Amino acid sequence: MENWKRVLVGASAGAGAIMFLKGNRTAGMVLAGVSLATLASEYPEKFEEIRQNLPLYFDRCTTFLDVASRVGQRLSAGPSANVRWLEALLDS
Repeated sequence: MENWKRVLVGASAGAGAIMFLKGNRTAGMVLAGVSLATLASEYPEKFEEIRQNLPLYFDRCTTFLDVASRVGQRLSAGPSANVRWLEALLDS
């Protein structure tokens, strides 16, 4: 990747993160889009691979959130939760 593209990606990603933190979501999204578009123009085969694997990523994310939800429910139940529940959760 050429130096000016590296600077563009880094600057737009950094400025986008700053805008998100400051609460200006629109500017943050635009700057993040500039960064991603620059990367996509440089590495189209990698972005195509990611795009094809999106269903797998969503499935893994859903499974992770399901387990986190069950853990949160059990933790909110109080100290009555026992060790067998944790073992059953880890086995499934």
